[in-house]
Amino acid sequence: MRLTSFQLYLTYLAFLSGVDCLRGDWPQFRGPDGQGHSDQTGIPIHWKEGENITWKTPVPGRGWSSPVIAGNQVWMTSAEAEGKSLHAICIDKRSGKLLHNVEVLTPQDAGPHHRLNGYASPTPVLDGERVYTHFGPRGSVCLDTAGKIIWKNTTFKYNVIQGGASSPILHGDLLILTCDGIDNQFIVALDKLTGKIKWKQPRAHLEAAAKKRSIAKMAYSTPLIQRINGVPQLVCSGADHVAAYDLTTGAEIWWMPYDGFSIVGRPSYGNGLFYVVGSIRQDHFCVYAVRPGKGRLRDDQVVWQRSISIPHVPSPLLVGRELFVVHDGGVASCVDALSGKEHWRERLGGNHDSSPVEIRGRIYFCNREGKTTIAAASDKFEVLAINQLKGTFKASPAIADGALFLRSDTHLYRIEKSGNQSL
Repeated sequence: MRLTSFQLYLTYLAFLSGVDCLRGDWPQFRGPDGQGHSDQTGIPIHWKEGENITWKTPVPGRGWSSPVIAGNQVWMTSAEAEGKSLHAICIDKRSGKLLHNVEVLTPQDAGPHHRLNGYASPTPVLDGERVYTHFGPRGSVCLDTAGKIIWKNTTFKYNVIQGGASSPILHGDLLILTCDGIDNQFIVALDKLTGKIKWKQPRAHLEAAAKKRSIAKMAYSTPLIQRINGVPQLVCSGADHVAAYDLTTGAEIWWMPYDGFSIVGRPSYGNGLFYVVGSIRQDHFCVYAVRPGKGRLRDDQVVWQRSISIPHVPSPLLVGRELFVVHDGGVASCVDALSGKEHWRERLGGNHDSSPVEIRGRIYFCNREGKTTIAAASDKFEVLAINQLKGTFKASPAIADGALFLRSDTHLYRIEKSGNQSL
């Protein structure tokens, strides 16, 4: 069988993370490559309630974590009892039947959260044999695919006053958590089989800035792993800086300062550059295109930066030489990924929390109000379709088995063409 370039890339990712990506799974936040891309065929561009919906299944409890998929299982998290009963939810990918609803944690204190957040927002990560769930400071839990709890770790204390949001990721035998609270900030790598600490790295470069400006030091970004000169780097945006870490020891490799906190967007990589969401001041977010190096990055390693219509919550989407973003308020933009020059900026409407995904040259922008705008992944703005579903949508889409999976506040949808015909 001849593999496509995207499949070869997924083979490389399987080597990097130990996750089998060639089966068409969607094992983590933003998919196999962590950057929102899918090579799946047969994904429709038209649907509505009752049309091209294979099944629509109620999801117990409430949560904003995105669906993740391995084999025939779709996993999410949810919360009940005002955050004092935290659950791992599994749904059969083919039938939509609820397979598992496992109460994994029962914290006495559910902790605070922003009015737009909840108690179950971090997306699980899968390795085909185990399910890794995370609930911020409330704890992390590993289950097997039968729903049996293997281990729990509730030892990490930090205060995220807007609620947990950063999703866990896997690298080999490591489960990596980003823990950026207003009081403590660190990244920790756990043995994925036992939940024990392998290394723990404090976030540097925060104290001086915090004392100078009396800012909060919290952040909510999910890191990205990328090999640079053969060495995998963990790159994560935090308050006042982005940094890269050695995955063997947790030691810092390089960093770049900026002003601001509460960073959410996940980094992307391509064209020899990391595309990092940071800020130029609080509540004014920015994308930086940076060339990795050693220590503090030089000014000439920041290739370009852009702060017009940059989102707080949705992550940017890199497609070749174009970078696509959608502002939380519904304005989408496309810029040249090598120069930062704007190609187009258009209003899609609605509120956007979900990170867009790219499927074979089409971009799916799903807003909070259930409208998905599908646009061409091009430097010319072209809307291909607009679709509407019922409910509130904050989770990012998942793609597997020739189908699109969308989670609302009450249901999970499997969306595919009738008869699963390829486009």
